[in-house]
Amino acid sequence: MDAATVNMLVVLGPTASGKTALGVRLADAVGGEIISADSRQVYRGLNLGAGKDLGEYVLEGRAIPYHLIDVVDLSHEFSVFEYQQRCFEAFEAIARRGALPVMAGGTGLYIEAVLKGYRMVEAPENAALRGELGRLPDEALAARLASLKPDLHNTTDLTDRGRLVRAIEIAEYAKCHPPAPAPRIQPFILGTRWERRVLRRRIGERLRQRFGAGMLEEVEGLRAQGVSWEKLHFLGLEYRYIAEYLQGRIASREELFEGLWTAICQFAKRQETWFRRMERNGAVIHWIDDAAPEPALNLVRAKCGASRLS
Repeated sequence: MDAATVNMLVVLGPTASGKTALGVRLADAVGGEIISADSRQVYRGLNLGAGKDLGEYVLEGRAIPYHLIDVVDLSHEFSVFEYQQRCFEAFEAIARRGALPVMAGGTGLYIEAVLKGYRMVEAPENAALRGELGRLPDEALAARLASLKPDLHNTTDLTDRGRLVRAIEIAEYAKCHPPAPAPRIQPFILGTRWERRVLRRRIGERLRQRFGAGMLEEVEGLRAQGVSWEKLHFLGLEYRYIAEYLQGRIASREELFEGLWTAICQFAKRQETWFRRMERNGAVIHWIDDAAPEPALNLVRAKCGASRLS
């Protein structure tokens, strides 16, 4: 891929790895705009618990435009399909302005949905088809899906019967309702990484800062607005653990902090595993130690050309 074909920068990494700050620095350097790849920051009202530090999008007094943050209410069921559609729209709008889209985030499912090169289909449920499929064994379902999608991207569909049925339903619908082509995205991908012990320390430091800034009170406020315990559980680790604490299932703030810190560290490991799988599947990720901006800028300069950098 030469410099002329790169039309999106991607900065990915585990939680607390500095990917947003690095993405903003790169966007400022190339005249770009950020597209967030975070499954919780799309929601209005999720701030500290979702790591939505909007101050990071201001660099030396310059506001860096960002997209897909604060776009839906908590009552909305946001999906990877909707993320893909909105991201494609943002990508094309940014490109029309002559700017460079810079995707930054850590939700691997969302990132891959955009980079895989295909547009997802929103298919309605088909009761008749589901009845037919319900009589077939798993092996027959897998064979049917393979015949419909020989280049199957998401092999996890093969491990769960419900996912198999839904994947077949979508593929059958797509035969008669083909989606519009996806935008041609040619990404240059950078990843932020740290020594494990350092990342664990960064996670702990950031967690203390968020508690100090009022993260627990944020969750109390969501409850006062009528957000259910079930919804808080769905919204991820910070909201889940604080909800457990508020319900008396976690005995103390010290226990809350330690349990949440451990869970976030485990989550970071799962993110790293996802990114390694992306590499095994062909993604080329240029890793930046300690989220250092100068090596990242040098890589972008070499790939995208000096004319892109201000």
